[in-house]
Formats: sequence, structure tokens, C-alpha cells
Amino acid sequence: MIRILLAEDQAMVRHGLKMMIETDDELRVTGEAGNGREAVEQNERNRFDLVILDIQMPVMNGLEAGRMIRKRWPDRKVLMLTTFNDDEYALEALKIGASGYMLKDAEPDALIRSIRSCMSGGLSLQDHVAAKVIPRLLHRSEEEKTVDSAITPREMDILRLVGEGRSNREISEELGLSVGTVKNHMSQLMEKLELRDRTQVAIYAIRHNVV
Repeated sequence: MIRILLAEDQAMVRHGLKMMIETDDELRVTGEAGNGREAVEQNERNRFDLVILDIQMPVMNGLEAGRMIRKRWPDRKVLMLTTFNDDEYALEALKIGASGYMLKDAEPDALIRSIRSCMSGGLSLQDHVAAKVIPRLLHRSEEEKTVDSAITPREMDILRLVGEGRSNREISEELGLSVGTVKNHMSQLMEKLELRDRTQVAIYAIRHNVV
């Protein structure tokens, strides 16, 4: 039996995915989580063979959770499941060690094939995702860009902690700042780096080896 943790913040979607996955007698969803932080905590308490993570989740997104899980439990496979056909997200998913990147509109059989591919040591990408990502992977021999010089030392601290999956409250406690001050620094970071949300800030931190 393959033990699966399913992390998805929408309960109805999570239930539907569980039903799809368990049409295969060898696959069992033995754990569920509503956000990335819960997914990490579940891994601390239980053993799973595969962790399926939605990318956009509250508290901690799937990329942050996936990076932490792969770092702490490298034997556990990670499959990203998302609505976003975004090559940046796919690239970062592969960089943190995910074994697959699937879109939620995939057929049930494709999801099961992807799970089995991940478990057998393969890399699972849907064709139209692979078509966008593979050419970029072939050109990644160039050095990663350095961190924007306009970022202050304090913003760098916050960037690192966001990359580690910390919440604003946890960052405020770590740095001795108010939550409001942390939010202001986050807004300035996103403006300087031309990023649209916290997930992209975390991606930036991972890509530039800040964490």
C-alpha cells in the first residue's frame, strides 16, 4: 500500500481528489491537511510515502511546505497539484525536489499514473507543462541572479524567513518587530522585487539561495 498525505485547503476538492486516488486499490490517503503548515506537522507525526501539495494554500503555501518536507524527510516523494499552469511555479517545484507537477484539470487516470511514476523514481510533468519547462531547464547553466542590491539588511532577514515558511507573527517574534512593521517590510519587498504575492517572495528566496 502506498500511504499518501493530501494537502488541499478546499475540503470539497480534497474529498474529490481522495475519491479519485483511492479508485486504485494500492493507493490510500492516510492523512489530510488544509494548509502547508499542517502538512509539515502531519509528517512529524506520521510516515507517508508520498505527499501531494496544492501550491496556493493559507498559512504556508505548498512550495514552502514541500521544501521543508524534502529537507527533513528526503525519502518522501512530493507531488505538486495545482490550478496554475505557470512555468515559474513548476521550475521551483522541481528545484525543491518535487517528483511531479500536475494540474487539477488532469484526468483521474493521469493523476494515478503520476503518483506511480513519482513512487518509481520518475519525474512526472504533463506534456504542456513539460513543453514550457524543459527548454528553460536546458538553459539554467547560467548563474542565478544576485539578490537585488536595493534590499536592505532588515528586508533580507525577512526574505530569508519567508523562504523558510515563517508567518508574519513568527517573523515579528524572531526579529523583535511588530507584525505591522513586518507587513510594511513585506510590501516594500514586493514592490522592489516586482512580485505579486507571498508565494513569489518565497520563490525568490529559494531561487537566489537566501535560505
